Amino acid sequence: MQTKPAIWVKWVLAMMLIVGGLVTTTAVTPPTLAHATTVYVTRTGKHYFYKRHDRGLNRAKKVYAVSLKTAKQRGLTLSATEKAPAKRRTVKRVTRKKVTRKRTAKKVTARAAVKPQGTYTVGAKTYHVKVINHNHPGFSRATLSTKHGAWQTYGNLDGYNRATAANALLNRKLMPKGQRQVLSVNPTAWHNKRIKTGWLYNRCHLIGYQLTGQNNNLKNLITGTRQLNDPGMTTYENKVAAYLKASPKHYVRYRVTPVFKGHELLARGVKMQMQSIGSNRIRYNVYLPNTQRGMKLNYANGLSQVAR
Repeated sequence: MQTKPAIWVKWVLAMMLIVGGLVTTTAVTPPTLAHATTVYVTRTGKHYFYKRHDRGLNRAKKVYAVSLKTAKQRGLTLSATEKAPAKRRTVKRVTRKKVTRKRTAKKVTARAAVKPQGTYTVGAKTYHVKVINHNHPGFSRATLSTKHGAWQTYGNLDGYNRATAANALLNRKLMPKGQRQVLSVNPTAWHNKRIKTGWLYNRCHLIGYQLTGQNNNLKNLITGTRQLNDPGMTTYENKVAAYLKASPKHYVRYRVTPVFKGHELLARGVKMQMQSIGSNRIRYNVYLPNTQRGMKLNYANGLSQVAR
């Protein structure tokens, strides 16, 4: 007759065969669902679990780690608290071809820099300016020095009482603080009249009043069309004024020369040269023609008539 301990041993062995070689564990780190080959079961449960700590195993006293194949052979099914592991999706990497974009030149506006060559239109009005030497003013190093501060000089009138040239090293200190007075002197070829767009001529400062405060100075005045004065010269003067106002340390070398032909009293145009010191924020060398659209000018004396 077998003893009770022997019967108990046989019963344990029988249970182990039923479980199918279950291995008790509580420290197994579950693999990711996409690669699960191990599942978790209880001794008497009807389901298997992919996650060791699934809520369906919370009340189990013992949890066994077995292969998925073994669990299915025992007739166990996946617990309703879990979903079957999703298949790993293979994502194809798309290599983007590098696209080389052609740079498109920006359209020049009244506030942008002047084109380095050719002519352009200032603002919304048609007024063509000729750019000289790719906008290099060509000043000597000596006249670009700020050692002695700002200065301004005006050439003497020539034998026909025509203005010659105006030079300056501009700085905020030279800019006027008071209100501008009305101009009362007349430069050569001053034969003004009304046309469709307003007055034909302006008393044009070689160096604008806003830059130096010079006003009734015949050495700094010529007879110029409204078109030459504005938008022509005013466009550049405003650029320089804005630059000077930005800092008391800003300087601009500046020269304006009227261009006369022979003994003519009305200038054919003006040459403007300017260069900011220590930078190229301001750098121009341009020729502005003294013309007015729709008008024919007599450059010998300043008389005019409507163009036909």
